[in-house]
Amino acid sequence: MNRERVAGLIRELLIELGEDPEREGLQRTPERAAKAWEYLSSGYSRNIDEVINGAVFESEANNMIIVRDIEVYSLCEHHMLPFYGKVHIGYIARDKVLGVSKLARIADVFARRLQIQERLTRQIAREIMDSTNAEGVGVVMEAKHLCMMMRGVEKQNSVMTTSSVLGSFHNDEATRLEFLQLISKKLD
Repeated sequence: MNRERVAGLIRELLIELGEDPEREGLQRTPERAAKAWEYLSSGYSRNIDEVINGAVFESEANNMIIVRDIEVYSLCEHHMLPFYGKVHIGYIARDKVLGVSKLARIADVFARRLQIQERLTRQIAREIMDSTNAEGVGVVMEAKHLCMMMRGVEKQNSVMTTSSVLGSFHNDEATRLEFLQLISKKLD
């Protein structure tokens, strides 16, 4: 991303909004906002293989592996407003497992792009399936969308839930139900 060009565009936007980009509070806003946009859209410049960084390990595990409540922050591609929430990821390994932090990192790579929640959920599931050759993968995401909260219908308490199930999570009802039950449990 050309940060200087983006800062210039943000300066133009401030003027179009009726602001004075030279007033004290806004003098460095174009540069700060450009830097923020670079971070918020960093998923475009990340290489998923570099993110995983070889952290796919041989394992005899063939049980369900779940990480719940991974925070995600993304930007709605329709209004460029944030949506945020939690993603729950589960998979059944065949002979390979991912380093546990890589699940969160995979979610972040795809979340740091202009997105719709439905696609984001599917991209996470597909990458885990492809990276591990898992028997099955399940991903459930719950998120609040500022495009629904701050504008439009202005519904403050709405939560969108999406799921993507692949392999045995799709084909076997018992596997899918086990996953859904485990992610809904609050363990002490």
